[in-house]
Order: sequence, then C-alpha cells, then structure tokens
Amino acid sequence: MVEPVVRDASRDDIAELVWLESLAREQLPGQRGGALWLERHPAQSPTWHAVDACEVVVGTIDEVPVSYLRFHVDDDVLYVDDVYVHPGAREVGLGDALLAAAIERGVRAGAQRIEAEALPGDRDTKNLYERAAITAKRITVSAAIGDGAA
Repeated sequence: MVEPVVRDASRDDIAELVWLESLAREQLPGQRGGALWLERHPAQSPTWHAVDACEVVVGTIDEVPVSYLRFHVDDDVLYVDDVYVHPGAREVGLGDALLAAAIERGVRAGAQRIEAEALPGDRDTKNLYERAAITAKRITVSAAIGDGAA
C-alpha cells in the first residue's frame, strides 16, 4: 500500500503544480458549476505565488507531487481555495492527508473555522469534506438572466 506523504510545497514543485492545476481545470467545464468556478478562481499558473507563502501543501508518491491543496487564513477562518488529487493517485488517503495538514497549519495561524467549496455532483470532494466533518451550511444557486440567458 502507498503511504501518502504530505509536505509544504516548494519552488521546486512549481512545474508539477502547473501540470496538476491544468489537469484539474480541464475537467471543470463539463461539471455543473465548473465554468463559474473557473471564472471566479483564476489559475495560479505559471507563478504559483502561494508557494512562497507556504499556503500550498502537496501530496507525493515516491517524492513526486501528485496532489495539492491551496489554502489561506483570513481572520479566524481557514479557506480551502483549491484541492486536487491526480486520478491515478486517488483512494490512498492523499486528500485526507492534505486536508489534515492544512487544518493543522490553519490552527497554528489562529483559525477556528474551515470553509471550502464543492461543485454540485462532485461526490469525491463532498466525501473528502464530510470525512473531516465539514458539512454544507449554505447552498448557492445560480442562473443567467436577461441578455445572458440562453
């Protein structure tokens, strides 16, 4: 069995982070709410500026990053900005380990709450959050109106 290894991301990880982010983003347009998420969450590529602030943790297999979680703490809230695990590295606990690492760092930074998003129908992400006792507190609905309606 593969043991997940999670650590702070470094500048040496930027190429893998760019690749992983591109994989994550290319899957979103076909998902309900994905286009809106992409519009509201600009790509970190090519700089991955958050790496310098240690607001990114990576999950590795054989020392190669195959997953990441980007987060920030604002006041007393830990916000999960983005999380992705390569499909070939799922089911070994990397998502859970990434989330636990982010929570640990958030608590050290004074966070007392955690907030995250999951797209409708994204059962894998919802399951990840539910395993960590993070449950829906609000559901946002959206539709184009006026000239933007199809």
